[in-house]
Amino acid sequence: METQHSDAITRRGTDHAIVYWRPGCPYCEHLLSGLDADDARISLVNIWTDPEAAAFVRSLQDGNELVPTVVVGERVLTAPDGPEVLAALG
Repeated sequence: METQHSDAITRRGTDHAIVYWRPGCPYCEHLLSGLDADDARISLVNIWTDPEAAAFVRSLQDGNELVPTVVVGERVLTAPDGPEVLAALG
């Protein structure tokens, strides 16, 4: 389910993945096709509609808006696939 960064970050933990993405990104589409968007352990945050999310991604990615960026607890995954995200969730 798509959410705002300010809501998603409150759920940050080892049991929750925050997926930062943007429309038209083939890497994002590949990742999202491997995840269940209804999984309560996953929040989807569109960096094009959420400036705070875009700034957060830039802070993680040396000033770049690299997507997909996935945060699980303190781990930052850049362009992972679905199985990698699910494995990070445990």
